Amino acid sequence: MDLANSLLQDLVTEHVSLRLQIYFKSSMIALARALQDLVLADKQPYLVIANFQHEKYFYQQQQRFQHMASQSDQVYILGVPEVESGFATQNLDPNLRYETVPLKTSETLAGEKCLVIVGQKYSACLALREKLSVKNLQDKNSLFPQEEIFEGFWTFDRDITYSAADWLLGRISNYRPELHVKTQKARELFRLHRNRVSQSLLTSQSLDLGIFTQRLVTYLQAGQYKLVKAYSKIAAAQRKESLINKISAAQRGSLNPQEILKTTVNELGQLFPNCRCILYCLKPNEEEVEIEYEFVPDSMKSLLGQKWSIAENPLFIAAQAQKSTLVFENVPNNAYLNSNPVLKEKIDRAGIFSWLMVSIRYQGKLLGMLELHYGGKGEFSWRADNFALIEAVATSAGAALTQAVAYTNLLDLNTQLEAVEQIQSNLIAIVGHELRTPLSTILICLESLASEPDMPNEFRKTMLDTALADAERLRKLIQDVLTLSKLEAGKICRNLESLTLDYALDLSLACINSTSQDKQIPHTKVELPEPLPSVFADIDGLVEVLVKLLDNACKFTPGDGEIVVTAEIIELADTIDEKLDQNRQMLEVIITDTGRGIDPEQLETIFERFSQSESYLRRTVSGMGLGLVICRQIIQNMGGKIWAQSEGENQGSQFHFTLPIESG
Repeated sequence: MDLANSLLQDLVTEHVSLRLQIYFKSSMIALARALQDLVLADKQPYLVIANFQHEKYFYQQQQRFQHMASQSDQVYILGVPEVESGFATQNLDPNLRYETVPLKTSETLAGEKCLVIVGQKYSACLALREKLSVKNLQDKNSLFPQEEIFEGFWTFDRDITYSAADWLLGRISNYRPELHVKTQKARELFRLHRNRVSQSLLTSQSLDLGIFTQRLVTYLQAGQYKLVKAYSKIAAAQRKESLINKISAAQRGSLNPQEILKTTVNELGQLFPNCRCILYCLKPNEEEVEIEYEFVPDSMKSLLGQKWSIAENPLFIAAQAQKSTLVFENVPNNAYLNSNPVLKEKIDRAGIFSWLMVSIRYQGKLLGMLELHYGGKGEFSWRADNFALIEAVATSAGAALTQAVAYTNLLDLNTQLEAVEQIQSNLIAIVGHELRTPLSTILICLESLASEPDMPNEFRKTMLDTALADAERLRKLIQDVLTLSKLEAGKICRNLESLTLDYALDLSLACINSTSQDKQIPHTKVELPEPLPSVFADIDGLVEVLVKLLDNACKFTPGDGEIVVTAEIIELADTIDEKLDQNRQMLEVIITDTGRGIDPEQLETIFERFSQSESYLRRTVSGMGLGLVICRQIIQNMGGKIWAQSEGENQGSQFHFTLPIESG
């Protein structure tokens, strides 16, 4: 049957002098263990009744109670049994002499802990029930289970102890009627009856009191030690959790890769204050990297900005080949590491005593490497929880770094899209302006010819020449757009061959003269050195560049001005681009004019699409601003460089471009 009675409540009601007190879990355990030691030291018959609330808690102390039962047959264990447990059916080892009494979870007694001991010369009673602390009531997932507190009492008072023993024996008889004879024997043996005279609280045997006091102090100290140790572990776990939270917060709060990685090494370095923490990003086919992010203690040298060889580093190769952490302890005495000259140099330079490496990855892609160097001279060992923490940090950094890079790429893409949108706007405006004027002229000329059949031949010829000239202008505009599109798409194949500059220059000047018959062009001088070496270029492309540069010089130079074409041989070190073949010389071609000049701030801008030194609505010279863009594409395809120089307005200008000289 179910019993709703409470041992603790009944004892308080019966003994008005009892006052409930508060006990911490560690104190409760120490008291119970010290009282149990009184029994273990006793050689006389005794009665022990213990309620563990749940069977699983009893098995933690089963050996102690088994030893008690070997000295007395009056040992009873109460508790809620586990599923399919022998505790419930008493199918235990027949050699075990203690009795098990199953409780139901619905019973009040199942929520109480008690230990009742009745010996020949002493008695003791401990009765408690759990009372949640205020902190735990607010936070059911508290990290501090040692803060559990209990409400109850403990006493050596024989009268209270007899009342508790008598109460429990009655319940045991109800739970297990087959034990009625055995419980009655306990009552007779220890004179458990209600109308008894209170006796001394504890016998005067100093031995028993000494055992209890000594054991109680020992268990309290052990509990305190465990508590401190538990708090230390919890504090360490909190520091690690705080580290992950700080890094995660920094990663969530910023999409700047540099800031994320800097925060990662600083926070991780704070957790390992005696270690250098470095982090570097990796790109495909790199042979060495620069240490970009570092946390270094005062006792170690900084490696920030130094080059770190990876191509010949077997540890790096091993670390990137595995997903888990790679660690070497006692590095100075490791024969394998010191036999490799590359590693030996690193160890000496960095002062490494213990070396830990873990790769930074995202979805299997290697993004970087995280290293920790312990530089002390004493013994040092990495713990398993250190590995888990560092790997978690590396995983978090990999995800955040990928996210930040993706965001940066998205910003770059948006910038490029804005530039494309601007180019489209310029294209619409300029093309509209440049196409409308010649089309209007052609339309007027054709309408005039159609409506005036008797027009004099002189006027008719003028109208036709004007229409043809503007049609040619339209053809050139459209051709420039198509040419630039093909150049940027790499669809124009250049046939590089050996040729002389004067040959290409003659073709270009002839083209300029044929298209400028009715215009006054500036005087053009060609001053080429002798002998002039051959260049390795595409004849069509070179002629197109010369024609466009000379045509620009003619447009922006008055008729009484001058254009000079010169050339000189230069060494590669004197050129703008120092990434070309170190063994080749270049021919630099300079086209100088005495024309309008260029604002120095626009010397690079004029090589951009649709860019001109004048606004398209106020320009005095027609054009879409694609000529110099085409020139740059052609020259770069032939392995050269093109640029402009000018002192400013009305100071003239110089256009330079280089071509590779044919090697002998």
